[in-house]
Amino acid sequence: MALYSAAAAVLEGLERGAGGVKALVFQSRFPHVRQLYALVSETLRYSPVLEEVLAGAALLQAEKKLSPQLAKVLVYDLLFGKGLKCGGRWKALARRHRARLEAELARLKVRRKVSRNEELLAPAQAGGPGASQVPRYVRVNTLKTCVDDVIDFFRREGYSYLGKAASVEELRSLSGKKFLLDLHLPELLVFPPQTDFHDNVLYTSGHIILQDKASCLPAFLLSPAAGSHVIDACAAPGNKTSHLAAILKNKGQIFAFDVDTKRLATMSTMLMRAGVTGFQLAQQDFLTVDPGDPKYSKVAYILLDPSCSGSGMVNRVPVAEAAPSAERLQALAGFQRKVLSHGLSFPALQRLVYSTCSLHREENEDVVGAVLQEWGSAFRLVDAFPGWPCRGLAAFPGAESCLRASAADTLTHGFFVAVLERRGDGAAASRSLPAAAGDTPQHGEGREAGAAPRKRKRKKQWVK
Repeated sequence: MALYSAAAAVLEGLERGAGGVKALVFQSRFPHVRQLYALVSETLRYSPVLEEVLAGAALLQAEKKLSPQLAKVLVYDLLFGKGLKCGGRWKALARRHRARLEAELARLKVRRKVSRNEELLAPAQAGGPGASQVPRYVRVNTLKTCVDDVIDFFRREGYSYLGKAASVEELRSLSGKKFLLDLHLPELLVFPPQTDFHDNVLYTSGHIILQDKASCLPAFLLSPAAGSHVIDACAAPGNKTSHLAAILKNKGQIFAFDVDTKRLATMSTMLMRAGVTGFQLAQQDFLTVDPGDPKYSKVAYILLDPSCSGSGMVNRVPVAEAAPSAERLQALAGFQRKVLSHGLSFPALQRLVYSTCSLHREENEDVVGAVLQEWGSAFRLVDAFPGWPCRGLAAFPGAESCLRASAADTLTHGFFVAVLERRGDGAAASRSLPAAAGDTPQHGEGREAGAAPRKRKRKKQWVK
């Protein structure tokens, strides 16, 4: 009951313009934010179809006390989700009308001349750029296990391992219970779209992290050396922080900031489940952090993923959220320039990764170009991951060193990443950047270019 009520409240808040999906989900009192976010996102994706089914079945006319938002959530889970597993009296109500709703869905398919639920979605939702076509990416948490053991586990679960992918097209063709090792990132497994691991023991125990491939790029490209001091400037909900900890091998110190108390509480739970140590969480606006504080005198790496329009997540959020006004973009870009420049002011900084889940040049290349100009020759853009297929827009000389990601081209959510390094002493640090796409180590090999192969580690702590 609580899950459906919370999801309906988020939908109602969206209609009132009270905030975006992520903000409303985190502001809710529902304890399992990922489960709530997934249900809201999928209900939104099927919203036009659900409205037709509800109208045809006349459910709201038959049940006067049922709100349109709650009706959508219930009918989504009944017809398109995992089935109603909770819900109390609302579950009983939806099941009373199940036959009528299923009949209306069948009639809709006949009218549209389709046979599958996905085919009812508009091309923008179901086609190439749609979230439904993005594979399920699973990052192996090397703080608790290793890639080989996770592969063995899924094999025992009935999945077929196809080896390391050779191309994006190979990822695109995944289906059924088959999976691959990603062609770019050495600790990322790839499963068919919509594969659900939220109830899997490896996920609930923190051995795997469900994280989109593009979201793995910032920590991977920051590539801090073990023992380093690192700032995660806008940290919640914590996937990138846990990735940083894995790269650091829990050796060093991570300072993580976020202004939202609830998001930090959720993040703390997630990091502890992932086995992360050596981190300090602070409810603080990163702009108020003093670069001159001795506490941060050894910070050599900063990961900066500031608030943005979220337009790269367009297929998982309402259209209105994906198309911000010019005024909204200007306000966001102003904040992003300010926070990026603030990050570069830390005295011991050697490398900073700036990333957004936005497709807009105003939040990406324009921000990086303006800040680089502001800082003169102190910092430079690194041509990170030269083999990555999508580069930055030609907004300024050298912008092609930045990375872009999209559902159509890289089978990920929309993303932008820029790697900035301090000139002079920072040149030495650039040698520790991860290998280029075409030279990505096989699993079991070193992360750094030229590193010696690691011995295969067998960790069986979670194998029953």
